[in-house]
Amino acid sequence: MRVRQYVYFVIKSDSLTAVEMSARIGLDPDEVMIQGSRSMQPLRPAVHAWKVACRDPGLTVDEMISRVVDRLEPFSEAIGGLVEELNRGHSGSCAVLQVVRYFDDEEGEVEDLRSPDPAFEKVSGQHQLLGWHLDGRVLRFLFSTQAELDVDEYG
Repeated sequence: MRVRQYVYFVIKSDSLTAVEMSARIGLDPDEVMIQGSRSMQPLRPAVHAWKVACRDPGLTVDEMISRVVDRLEPFSEAIGGLVEELNRGHSGSCAVLQVVRYFDDEEGEVEDLRSPDPAFEKVSGQHQLLGWHLDGRVLRFLFSTQAELDVDEYG
């Protein structure tokens, strides 16, 4: 099986642009979406988006999340304040830690059947990129920024 995956943290707004969000947070994003840049009728994308992403191959989801949080943690107070402001009067969160995974993807990473421990024999189906968890630091970050966790898996 081949696995392709990436992680990003996004703040979405129908009123603030990504440039305005960057100024408020004090950090430039890796990626942006501009409201209405693809279509005005219907409005696509429906919102502006400010994203910090990790798409580095060979990393587990845990490691990708950790890299994103490492970059954002110093700005968590500013992010939390902005998200609180954006959430006023709206239902749902505008901040999301997004995990995206594709199984059996042609561009994905091949399962490594070599075991790091010679005494342990790996069995097919124990892909090195399967399985992940959120540690206390990540949970505190999500809480402090009022962010949701969304996991999309395709296969």
